[in-house]
Amino acid sequence: MTDAPMDPVDNDDTDDDAARKVVEQERAELKDFVKGLSADDIKSGNWFTKLSAQAMNSYTEKVDWQYFQERYEGVPPDAIVDQRIKMASRYAALEGALSAGAYTAAVAATIGSLGGASPATVPAAVATMMVDVAFITRLQLRLAYDVSVLYQVPLDVSDPEDMWKLIRVAFTIKGGEAVHKGAVKAVPVMVRPLVKRFYSGTVLNAAKGFPVVGKYLLQRNVIKIGIPLVGVPLAAVLNRYTTLLAGRHARAVFRNEARVIELAERLSKESQHPQLMLWVAWLVIRANQKIADDEALLMRHLVRVVREQHQVVDEELARLVDIDPTEVWRRMDAETGDLSDLLDVAERVAAVDGDVNAREKALISELREHCRQD
Repeated sequence: MTDAPMDPVDNDDTDDDAARKVVEQERAELKDFVKGLSADDIKSGNWFTKLSAQAMNSYTEKVDWQYFQERYEGVPPDAIVDQRIKMASRYAALEGALSAGAYTAAVAATIGSLGGASPATVPAAVATMMVDVAFITRLQLRLAYDVSVLYQVPLDVSDPEDMWKLIRVAFTIKGGEAVHKGAVKAVPVMVRPLVKRFYSGTVLNAAKGFPVVGKYLLQRNVIKIGIPLVGVPLAAVLNRYTTLLAGRHARAVFRNEARVIELAERLSKESQHPQLMLWVAWLVIRANQKIADDEALLMRHLVRVVREQHQVVDEELARLVDIDPTEVWRRMDAETGDLSDLLDVAERVAAVDGDVNAREKALISELREHCRQD
């Protein structure tokens, strides 16, 4: 399969032929992939296991930060991400138009009764539909990865945790409700009912294996079959806007993580007390008892950056269950000199997840008193 991203052709409709050729080439490759699938692969969801391995392994070896720098030298990541989301949604629409002929009520019935282990048992119409599903799946998976690379959020697809993170982001898993209630407002009013229906139903909150994701994605795409009078316009519209929303979701997630990483790096670089900074940061995060996602993310990256930049590893903090403010004050009181950098840390950590709450303000006020010592 193609190992490099589908690079943009000219914008608007001035180069539809070139874009169509790109899509047709991708479809031809995926037809060969689908020919190797058995009916069991499709019904069980194991097709996703096979596709994700082929789609990402060699791709991630070639596509890195340097890859995009050579093509977009000097361009801010936001601009590149926006262009790639638009490009992906355009290709998705073109592919949907080419696959529309496969969507009939007969295909929906066939999917429900697929069985056997031989690729020869897969009907031609189902095979054509699977090309569409595989195309959109691979497109959105690689788009999400591109976005993570452009925002310099490290992902190692050989690491199961990172791979699951990429899958959740690419297919808005555990975020389905947020997508169709919020971001769906970005699509035209006439299209919203279709997109909402695409994202409605069972939300996959915690996938336990790749086949589970495969079954989920296939179920989601069957919506294109179940709507009466399905045709080219509907298939193209759904492919386009679901890819657009998937790209925007990836942008929101990875851009936010990039913001948190940037904050962690800045705090570490500016700190005169890196080890004590970790204790202060964790004290502020635990002030409200609950830990927000952005706070947990910041602490994870802060520990990593301090280890890399200052060679500081605090085993006592790593084993800590409950943090006692008096222990932090004791550590601060044992220091001499200017401690204002710790106050700055506290204020910026408190604000990482939004407005600073009353408990955080009270804690920062107490911390300020300990920073005033000589």
